[in-house]
Amino acid sequence: MDTTYYDHGTPAERWERARLFFDAKDYAAAARVLDGLVAEVPEQTGPQLLLARSYYHSAQLRRAEAELRIVVERDPVEHYARLMLGRTLERQGRQEEADAQLRIASALAGDFADL
Repeated sequence: MDTTYYDHGTPAERWERARLFFDAKDYAAAARVLDGLVAEVPEQTGPQLLLARSYYHSAQLRRAEAELRIVVERDPVEHYARLMLGRTLERQGRQEEADAQLRIASALAGDFADL
């Protein structure tokens, strides 16, 4: 597969391209752009979360889970990553694991009534 278009440009240009694909609901194309970008700037949470969301919305749940686990390992209090990880695990039928992540996400967001 020719990936020249997806890898072309500066990181900022690729980030914008990925967001345009994501907003257009072309999640697979967004993931192709973001995959290379995340490899180039692995310390940035934004591109990695958007990559995970792209995988989630294109039903690449194992890939979404892997990206989210990297974010959570690097930043355990990233509540959105925990929420997404919980939803990803739910879609895989892993409810017990999902519930644990969703409880943590609720606590981090200050939603103690949901606990």
